[in-house]
Amino acid sequence: MLGIIVPLLMLVMKIEAIAVSSGSFNDDDTARHYNSRYSIYDESYKVDFRYHNHTEMHNFLRKTSSRYPNLTALYSIGQSAQKRDLWVMVVSSSPYEHMIGKPDIKYVANIHGNEAVGRELMLHLIHLLVTQYGTDDYITWLLDNTRIHILPSMNPDGFEISKEGNCEGGMGRYNSRGYDLNRNFPDYFKQNNKKVQPETEAVKQWISKIQFVLSGSFHGGALVASYPFDNTPNTLFQSYRSQPSISPDNDVFEHLSMVYSTSHTKMHRGESCSRTQPGFKNGITNGAEWYPLTGGMQDFNYIWNGCMEITFEISCCKYPPANELEKFWEENRVALVNYLAEAHRGVQGFVIDEFGNPIERASVIVKGRDIKFSTTKYGEFWRILLPGNYKLEVSAEGYSPSEIDFTVIKQHPTLLNVTLHSTKRVGENGEQNQQQQQYGHGINNQGVRPYPHRDYSIHYHPNGATNNGQISDNSNGILSSISSGFNSFVTNLFG
Repeated sequence: MLGIIVPLLMLVMKIEAIAVSSGSFNDDDTARHYNSRYSIYDESYKVDFRYHNHTEMHNFLRKTSSRYPNLTALYSIGQSAQKRDLWVMVVSSSPYEHMIGKPDIKYVANIHGNEAVGRELMLHLIHLLVTQYGTDDYITWLLDNTRIHILPSMNPDGFEISKEGNCEGGMGRYNSRGYDLNRNFPDYFKQNNKKVQPETEAVKQWISKIQFVLSGSFHGGALVASYPFDNTPNTLFQSYRSQPSISPDNDVFEHLSMVYSTSHTKMHRGESCSRTQPGFKNGITNGAEWYPLTGGMQDFNYIWNGCMEITFEISCCKYPPANELEKFWEENRVALVNYLAEAHRGVQGFVIDEFGNPIERASVIVKGRDIKFSTTKYGEFWRILLPGNYKLEVSAEGYSPSEIDFTVIKQHPTLLNVTLHSTKRVGENGEQNQQQQQYGHGINNQGVRPYPHRDYSIHYHPNGATNNGQISDNSNGILSSISSGFNSFVTNLFG
C-alpha cells in the first residue's frame, strides 16, 4: 500500500469521495463514466456565489465528500467556543492516506469572522479541484502529488454574528469570547499572556500532528500578501515608524508572496484600498513593516513547526455584498492554485538509518537559515528554497550528525536521501564502536532501500501514464521514482 493512514489523534474524521479520471467529457459526464454511484444524484453539483452559514457550509462539504469519495476526506479538528465544528476538507488522489514522500499543505480562512470572502473562495476552490481532476493536467498533477487541507472557517462563531455589507468595524472579528484568534498563538519575540482559545488550540494540535510544508491564510480589509515576521524583538527604543522584521528565509517568503500577487489580477499593482492606507510595492509586504503584532498564526507556523505561511489580504471590504463574490473568485482563482504548487520547490527527501529504517524527528537545518524543521515518522523532510547552493545539517539523538552539500535548481525539486549512522553498535565482544555517517542516494551503502516493504509509485504522469496513471518503480529506489513523476511536468510548471 502506497500510503500510510495518518493518525489524527482526537480528531473526528469523516471520510467520503470519488476519483475522476481524464477524458473528453464535461464534469458531470466524467463523474458518471467513472463512478456508477453518481447516477443516484439528480441535482447538479455546484456552489453558488453567495455566503453560506455554518450549516450550509457543512452541507456543501458533506455533499462533496459523498460525490467524490476517492478525492476528498472531511474531518473536524475540534470545535469553536460555541461548539461548532472546525471542518477541514482534504482534496487529493489519496485523501485519507499519507502519500510517502509527498507534501501536505493547507489553506485557512475566516480567522476573523467578519472577513468573509476567503471562506467562500475555499468552497469554490474545493469545487474547482474535484471537478477538474482528470480533465486539467495541472490540477490532476497537483492532486496526485499533494494532499491539500482546506479549513474554510476557523472562526465560525464570529461569522454567524457578522453582517454582510460591513466593510469596516469589529463586529464578528473576534470569537464568541471576545478574543482575536490571530493574536492568540505563542510568540517568539514577546510573551503572549492571552488565554488560549479552543479554536487556536485546535489549530495548534492539527499543525503538530501533520507536517505541513506550505500554508496560506486569508483575511480582508486590504489587498496584499504579507509574510513573516509579523513581530519584532523587544528593543529599548521603539521607532515611531514600523521596521521590517527579517526572517532567515526572507528570500523564499518574498518569492511565495510574489507568486500569489503576480497570479492575482490586481494585487501585484500595489494599489491602496483608501487614502488612509499605504500602497504596497508589487502587492507584498513584510508583516512587521506594515504593522507589528504579537501572537500571529503565520509566525507560529514557521518558528514552531517549520511550515511556511503567507497571509493573504484579498478584499478591501471585509464583508462585501454577495453579488461581488464572483469577481473575487476570478481575481484569486489562478493564484489559489499556483501558490499550492510551490510546495514542490526546493529540497525534499528522507532521513534513514544504516538499515533503511526511517528516523523520526531528526533535526534538519539549512545552514545559515536558523529555523529548524523535523522529519516525519516516516523520515520525510521538505524545505522550500530558491535556486542556489546550500548545506544541509542533519542530526538525531543517538546518531552521528551529517552535513550534505546540495544544489537547488528551478526546474524541479532536489531529492536527497540522508543516511545517519548510529554512534554505537554492538560488536562481537559487546563493545560499542563509533560509526561513520554517510549520505546515500535511494539505496544505502548496505544495498537496502529506505522502506523495502513499501511499493513506491507516482500516481500520475501527464506525459503518458497508463493503468490509472500509476507508474511503479521496482528497481531504482524512492528518489528516482518520485523524480520521474516530477521532472517532465514540473519543468514546465516552474519553467
